[in-house]
Amino acid sequence: MKISAAASSYISHKRAQGMRFKSEDAILKAFCKAVGDILIANVLATAVLAFLDGRGPVTDTWAKKYHVLSGLYRFALARGWVSVSPLPRSIPKPSAPAFVPYIYSHAELKRLLDAIPAACTERSAIDAYVFRALIFLLYGAGLRLGEALAISLDDVDLQQACLDVRDTKFFKHRLVPMGTDLANVMREYLVKRNGMHAATADSPFLCCRDGSMLSQSATRNAFRRLRAMANIEREGGTRRQPRLHDMRHTAAVHRVIAWYRSGVDLQERLPKLATYLGHVDLSATQRYLTMTPELLSEASRRFEHYALEVNHD
Repeated sequence: MKISAAASSYISHKRAQGMRFKSEDAILKAFCKAVGDILIANVLATAVLAFLDGRGPVTDTWAKKYHVLSGLYRFALARGWVSVSPLPRSIPKPSAPAFVPYIYSHAELKRLLDAIPAACTERSAIDAYVFRALIFLLYGAGLRLGEALAISLDDVDLQQACLDVRDTKFFKHRLVPMGTDLANVMREYLVKRNGMHAATADSPFLCCRDGSMLSQSATRNAFRRLRAMANIEREGGTRRQPRLHDMRHTAAVHRVIAWYRSGVDLQERLPKLATYLGHVDLSATQRYLTMTPELLSEASRRFEHYALEVNHD
C-alpha cells in the first residue's frame, strides 16, 4: 500500500473514534509529500529522520511529529503493510527551550488596539472594526481563535450577554457569558457589521470584507503586522514571538491576578475558570497560568498574609 493511502486510512480510523485529528492530518500530509507517494514498506529510516529533524533546532514539534508517525506505523504494522517501523527508537531532548506563552500587559493590549487601523488598511482582507472585535472576544471571553472565527450570528445572544460556542476542541458545546463591557462592544460591532454584510442566522459573526468567514491564516498574518506596528516583540526569533492565542493565556492570568487582589478563594474559583475556558480538567487550566512577575507578586502577598495569621484553622 502506498504511504498516502495508508495515511488516509489511518486518519479515517482515528476520526471514526471521535477524534478531530486536524493537526495530525496536516503532519501526515507533510510527511507523505516529503517522502513521496511510494509504498509505505519502502519508506527509509533516513527519510523519516530527515522529516522529523526538519531544518531548525529540535523542538517540541519533533516529538509531536514522532508521536503522529508512531501511531501511523503501529496501525500499518497491525495490518501487515510493513514488517518493521523505520522510526528512530528514542526522542532527542529539545535543543530549543519550550515555547512559553506571552502574557500581554494592559498597556500592550491598548497599543495593539490603537494600531489596528494602521494594520488593517484597504489592502487587508479584514476591516479594522472586525479585527478590533476579534481581539476583544479573544481576551474578554477567553476564546480559542478557531472558536471565535466559527461563531455565527445565531450564536451571539446580546440580550442574555452570552456566546454559544459549538464544536470546540474536544467536541464539546459550552455557553460563555460576556461581561457588561464586552457585551456593549459586541453590540456596537454588530450594528456596523449588519449594516455592511448579510445578517442571516448562519452568517459568520466575524467576517472578511467580502462577507465570508475569516480564515485562521489571514487572521494570523494580520496580527503579525499589528504586533509589529504596536512594537511588541521578544527575543528568540520569529518562531517565539507573541501570538493571537496568547490573548487566551493573558485572559486567564489577568483573571487570577484580579482574584488574588480581591481576596477570593482560588481553590473554589479555578474549577469555574476551567469550565469557562472549556478545559476538560483543571490541569489544562493550570498550564495557562504562566507565572508572570505580577502573578508571582500577588501569590507571594497572599502567602505572606496567610503566614502571618495566628490561627490557620
